[in-house]
Amino acid sequence: MMLFSLEPGSAFAAALAQALGVEIAAHEERRFPDGECKLRPLVDVRGADAYVVLSLHGGPIDSPHDKLWRLLAFVATLRDHGAQRVTAVAPYLAYARKDRRTKPHDPVGLRYLAQLFEAVGTDAVIVLEAHNVAAYQNAFRIPATSLEAHRAFGPLAAGPAGGGALAVASPDPGGVKRAQLWREALEETLAAPVGFAMVDKRRSAGVLSTHGLVAGDVAGATVLLLDDLIGSGETMQQAAAALRGAGAAAVLACAAHGLFIGRAAEVLADEAIAQVAVTDSVPAFRVAADAPLRARLQIVSCAPLFAEAIRRRHAAG
Repeated sequence: MMLFSLEPGSAFAAALAQALGVEIAAHEERRFPDGECKLRPLVDVRGADAYVVLSLHGGPIDSPHDKLWRLLAFVATLRDHGAQRVTAVAPYLAYARKDRRTKPHDPVGLRYLAQLFEAVGTDAVIVLEAHNVAAYQNAFRIPATSLEAHRAFGPLAAGPAGGGALAVASPDPGGVKRAQLWREALEETLAAPVGFAMVDKRRSAGVLSTHGLVAGDVAGATVLLLDDLIGSGETMQQAAAALRGAGAAAVLACAAHGLFIGRAAEVLADEAIAQVAVTDSVPAFRVAADAPLRARLQIVSCAPLFAEAIRRRHAAG
């Protein structure tokens, strides 16, 4: 097994290498004055089962497009030089949200992304919490794994579970299945009933609203509010406010990917949210050290989930 990381100093890649018990393989990257770059492995990859790690979020240096090109080019290079198998490990997958046409002449970005990975000879892709798992799996003709973020958040439920009623909620109808899976897992782990709720989110002309509509009983419960990502923070903030308005004792906002775009750190400092938890799939570089959110922000590692998936794939040959 060979593990490459294309993000210099990546804490996630370091944690993944430690979990797998391997060293990160050496590679060279040269950047040219006009913005082009060249990447090549500094080890012989002939016959190797190689895994290339790069989370495709924007910043703090490169855009998602730059990172995507670097990942695709490096995968192709490994195949050119005889790697037996190359798996792309992209904790955050850019363009995964555009998985269907909602307006005339719309693109289907996720399908185009899948075609690019396939064209350069990628054998499989592993991501964390794809926006729409069914659409993600259907877009690829190669093995495409989406790891469930709730498995990383499991310990967060231990405290609330010991102090009264517990519920899992989705901030919108599209995330119901994701939240239900966590609810089912918690009921099995805790051997106790766990409630469920959904907030009715509406978006019109780019304006988000919930109107305080909550389906499900959350009165007196600590609510684990689960989404695939936090962008502007408005979805979580409005959903948390609706849940508190419906009688929830506390709301813990959990998301696989913390992008924290624009004023998100301020929005999520709302008193309706007791805590915000995200994984290390995206570094929280947009949340300033002195931001009010920092005191309530918990980052959990998803590296063990990826290590488990990689070990299974490697063992299967």
